[in-house]
Amino acid sequence: MAWSWRYEGTNGESVEGPAESFGSQADAESWIGQTWRELAASGVTSVALVEDDRVEYRMSLLPPAK
Repeated sequence: MAWSWRYEGTNGESVEGPAESFGSQADAESWIGQTWRELAASGVTSVALVEDDRVEYRMSLLPPAK
């Protein structure tokens, strides 16, 4: 089973991002933990963790509202 990230922009549209593939959910989550700042700086506002074609969960890369 392959894990990967889908990248979304401000309006939820799909945006380009690194085409990384991981052997486990933990590896994918570790990678996003190391690269989310660069992704956010490039216009990615949220990501979805995908196992094959199934979305495991989505999360925002935006700072929390104050």
